[in-house]
This record gives sequence, C-alpha cells and structure tokens, in this order.
Amino acid sequence: MDDEQLRQVRITADQAASTVVLDGRDISRQISGYQLSQRTGLPAVLVLYLSPLAKDDFEGLAHVVVGDPPDPGPAAAAFLGAIDAGELERHVLARYDLMDGGPNELTRAMLQLLQEWAQGKWSSEVTDAVPQ
Repeated sequence: MDDEQLRQVRITADQAASTVVLDGRDISRQISGYQLSQRTGLPAVLVLYLSPLAKDDFEGLAHVVVGDPPDPGPAAAAFLGAIDAGELERHVLARYDLMDGGPNELTRAMLQLLQEWAQGKWSSEVTDAVPQ
C-alpha cells in the first residue's frame, strides 16, 4: 500500500462509545465496529465492520478490506487445554452458589466457572467445600 491510498482517520474512544471520522466525515453510525493494527515502519491498517443498518449508498474511491471475525475455536482450545482438571473440580465443588441440585449440576457448574475464568474472574483461593 503506498501513501496515495492512505486516508485521514481520527478515532476517539471511551468506555461507552467511539467516534470514527474518515477524511473529515463521521462514519460512526455506518459501522458496527473496527479493528486498528499497525506494524513497525508501516502505516496503520483500519478494518471497518459495516453496520447492518447502514445505507449502502457510496460514491468515490476506496481501498476495500473485508473484515472477517476471527475463529474462536483455536483460542478456546488453547484456554481449555491449559485447565487443570483437578483444580477445576476443587473450585467448582467449593462454589455452592453454582449448585442447584438440578440435572447435570456438576457439568453446568463447571461450564459456568470456565466462563468466569475466561473473563478473567479467577480466584486462586479455594474455600472449604463443607458448609459451616
């Protein structure tokens, strides 16, 4: 990609929302998301994910990059492969809030705990599994 194809981009983001301005035009309502990456010595690459509500009217020249959401399979396989089965069992059995006495209780509790761990909600402490 040479400099003739580069576009002026401004992104302002906070925890709640972001604004994407392309060549001085706010396109935030036409996109559902974006991904910005840059390698040393190269211009940044901005991938725009169009909103399903966006109108498809467009006039002008564009360098088109198709955004394809990543396959979560490899990341999930790596995460699950790093789980110690004994550690998972100890933590689940110590979490009475996950047990409801219903069918497949242990499996459902393990899946819930794995979701929490995947979101970074990890506690290394295991309390006594016997209620007081």
